[in-house]
Amino acid sequence: MSRVIFVTGTDTGVGKTIVTAALAVVAATRGTVAVVKPAQTGVTPDEPGDLEDIRRLTGLTDLHEGVRLRDPLAPTTAARREDVPLPPIEAQAKFIDDLATTRDLVLVEGAGGLLVGLDEAGHNLADLAAALTTPFAFTVVTRPGLGTLNHTGLTVEALRSRALPIDGLVIGSWPTEPDLADQCNLDDLPAVTGIAVIGKLPEGAGRLSQQLFEAAAPTWLPGVRS
Repeated sequence: MSRVIFVTGTDTGVGKTIVTAALAVVAATRGTVAVVKPAQTGVTPDEPGDLEDIRRLTGLTDLHEGVRLRDPLAPTTAARREDVPLPPIEAQAKFIDDLATTRDLVLVEGAGGLLVGLDEAGHNLADLAAALTTPFAFTVVTRPGLGTLNHTGLTVEALRSRALPIDGLVIGSWPTEPDLADQCNLDDLPAVTGIAVIGKLPEGAGRLSQQLFEAAAPTWLPGVRS
């Protein structure tokens, strides 16, 4: 496993946070792990954000939130509306590199999809990864249903065009009763993208207790490399 894993999604709401939590559970059995959310949008200062969900599901406390913004928009847009400066991508990369010197793994959860802006210059998660000095790879969280082949293919193509490594695909919410498209896409996703599906999380996984989530997470991610 790379020392930094970027968790990106084909879109917003695909299950990145719960997948990040499951990856953290697996990583915590092998060593020390920190989780970083460079930009949290759509929450007030007093509301729980994505890292609170990860803490609730995993019990981990080595959690690091960057800028917090009120509007449920892309970080660059939300920051502009609030007149809040975003740290340059180089500063964000240095923070992650520094964490990685004393942790076995750092998980970085993106905001929305891969190309969503993270600083005032419009740099995105791909740019943040490229700015690191620490070895890294991407995990792409995707949907199971109609449209996922195109959305996932575009995300994988964007990563490949930048020569950024990909560990695998994870389906963020596998339905209790998968339909024909869901079942076919499980086979078609790796065929179309050339990237393996390394796991799938059942729908409702984020509502489990910490005990049940920790026990089940490794079974959801059988393809995660040690």
